[in-house]
Amino acid sequence: MSQNLVIVESPAKAKTIEKFLGPEYKVLASFGHVRALPSKQGSVDVEHDFEPKYAVLPESKKHIDAIKKEMKGISALLLATDPDREGEAISWHLLAALGLDGKKKPPFEIKRVVFHEITKDAIVHAVQNPRDIALELVDAQQARSILDYLVGFTLSPFLWKKIRYGLSAGRVQSVALRLICEREKEIQAFKEQEYWTIGAKLETAKKQGLTAALVEAEGKKLSKFDIPDRDAAFRLFGLLGGRQFPLLEGDEKGVPLVVQKPVDPEYRVDKVTKSERKRSPSPPFTTSTLQQEAARKLGFSAKKTMSTAQKLYEGIDIGDGHMGLITYMRTDSVALSNVALEEAKSVITSLYGKEYALEKPRFFKNKSKNAQEAHEAVRPTYISKTPIELKKFLTSDQFKLYDLIWKRTVACQMAEALLDQTSVEITAGPGFRFRVAGTVIRFAGFMKLYIEGVDDEAEDKEKEGMLPPMAEGDILKLNDLLPERHFTQPPPRYTEATLVKTLEEYGIGRPSTYASIMNTLTERKYARLDKKRFFPEDVGMVVSDLLTNHFNQYVDYNFTANLEEELDMVSRGEKQWRPLLHEFWGPFINLLKLKEGEVSKSDLTTEATDEVCPECGKPLVVKLGKFGKFFACSGYPECRYIRRLDKETGEVAEPVVSDEVCDKCGSKMLIKEGRFGKYLACSAYPNCKNIQPLVKPKGTGITCTACGKGELIEKKSRFGKLFYSCNRYPECKFALWDLPVQKPCPKCGFPLLVKKVYKRTGEFLKCPKEGCDYQSNKE
Repeated sequence: MSQNLVIVESPAKAKTIEKFLGPEYKVLASFGHVRALPSKQGSVDVEHDFEPKYAVLPESKKHIDAIKKEMKGISALLLATDPDREGEAISWHLLAALGLDGKKKPPFEIKRVVFHEITKDAIVHAVQNPRDIALELVDAQQARSILDYLVGFTLSPFLWKKIRYGLSAGRVQSVALRLICEREKEIQAFKEQEYWTIGAKLETAKKQGLTAALVEAEGKKLSKFDIPDRDAAFRLFGLLGGRQFPLLEGDEKGVPLVVQKPVDPEYRVDKVTKSERKRSPSPPFTTSTLQQEAARKLGFSAKKTMSTAQKLYEGIDIGDGHMGLITYMRTDSVALSNVALEEAKSVITSLYGKEYALEKPRFFKNKSKNAQEAHEAVRPTYISKTPIELKKFLTSDQFKLYDLIWKRTVACQMAEALLDQTSVEITAGPGFRFRVAGTVIRFAGFMKLYIEGVDDEAEDKEKEGMLPPMAEGDILKLNDLLPERHFTQPPPRYTEATLVKTLEEYGIGRPSTYASIMNTLTERKYARLDKKRFFPEDVGMVVSDLLTNHFNQYVDYNFTANLEEELDMVSRGEKQWRPLLHEFWGPFINLLKLKEGEVSKSDLTTEATDEVCPECGKPLVVKLGKFGKFFACSGYPECRYIRRLDKETGEVAEPVVSDEVCDKCGSKMLIKEGRFGKYLACSAYPNCKNIQPLVKPKGTGITCTACGKGELIEKKSRFGKLFYSCNRYPECKFALWDLPVQKPCPKCGFPLLVKKVYKRTGEFLKCPKEGCDYQSNKE
């Protein structure tokens, strides 16, 4: 039996570490958390100083039993859970679950070991330098868990009473929802404003072209709205040498505006300014910046980024055994170890040349609020292992993320980029001035490898471009004037990247929790992601308004950030966790009791309208239902009239008449929208209740094997996943998740096979019959 028992969180990590430590060490996994506050009322005893009543998770009991069995006869128990507050708390809970919480001294040593990368050197060093559990970190995590429990299990029932059952409120989740809803209100309240710009297509004596922008007119420097409409633009157009003003888009049949008294001002180069600019690389990744950049460049959700990073951290078989390929991915630090800095310099010199490497390493300072735990940044464990070298061992997503992390890490230690910037000012007669700028990369430096992405195009102000040689006094030829109409745009809705960025800037929550927060918002139907932008749902807006209007302090951005700072103080031993909970709980529960009597459900879920019910004449109201807002008669339940409300406009959603004819009564079919999307419904309803899918299912041409009469057709589940079922449903309920192929199974004779596609094994045929294991790739 092994003398030392090591406990980690995941089985994948256990497999990798056991190979590094040798036969004297046995490595088991706790499979994450082993104890938690039960999801029911009374799990925190508020009356007895917030005493938590933890319980072992049902799914963890078998893992605890396995660890207890292996503990017999060992000389040391090493707790190697993740190197953060949560990992520290898991180790502490594990000891309690194993009955090793200090009441009786065990016959073996108990130590905590911490590592930030799963490499042999890091693991051996951690085991040789153990420590005790850091109780300050445990207390900070306990305080966070209890706070989240208290908020969730007091506010959520309040929402059930006042809005509807099944809703939830969370300490950080509610603040994130407020950000999304307030942005939506800004967009709804936004009024676009027209403005114009005028450009000039010019040409040098050597026939080289350039386009300059008007920046000064009639002696006045132009601001954004100084050319407010077409009339103002046309007047300046004439003074600048224009002849025929271009027609607006969509107005091609209109009468063109022609300048009656054209002038020909001289376009002369007045000033040429040249400057050198240096550009430095971005720091290596933290959890937050990794999520943001993976969203921008790879289109990954925060959840996908973290799950893929977890696999890279825990270890991948790269031919000579399992190895962790990146350092711990939950970190606020932008620091790199001396070993990583030296390795980066060596890789840069060999791949790009000495001129791209730095003489002394570049160090970065953390800009985020409430940065905690002195980890390293997210980086490759071995920078010498290039993405191309590892590509054959990685899935597509793993390769993309590793490539991103490797490039960012290497680029942060490369030389600055040198940019030559030229700005040219051109006069067009007295009082008129144009300007054009160009940027040329003289030395690419780090930009040869990596440039940080931007959230919105408006942020990308630096456009590269080379200008033709010009000298002061040069005369330029005007080829064309380019007046252009613009309209101001509302602020953009949040993407996952910009929401993460905003939460971090405010210091709200921890970056490691952002993925689960955004997942909760969409799963609870508080918001939806459409084209990678967050749109609040009706119920999300109502919940956010309730919390903002009645619990403003607790969804205030600064309050939430300050609470994070207080939790950090607990983790540093500067504050006790129980007094922190007392400070929070007293005012919070008193306010909640007050609002129980003040807030009425009808005020939140019912809005009066000027319309009357067409069936009974009573006033119509807008109600909040499970699937959003709708019109309903105030005379319910005597009158059950309802009508759909268009989510985008807030107006009545009228059904569209389609070209289809009802196959039961011959009436026109209408295009309507229900909880699962658009569908066809007979216009003769309620006399005819025929409904059909809007998009007709695609046939496969394969006869159903169950009934022998119907055809297998392609359908979509309520969650959008494709499946194949008999068109005689509900008489025949035969269905398959995979594409059927008209080919009998050579092993059991079943009349069809299905096509499977996996990333590692590619495409193959498989028998769908239960009990048959035929696969074409194993013949």
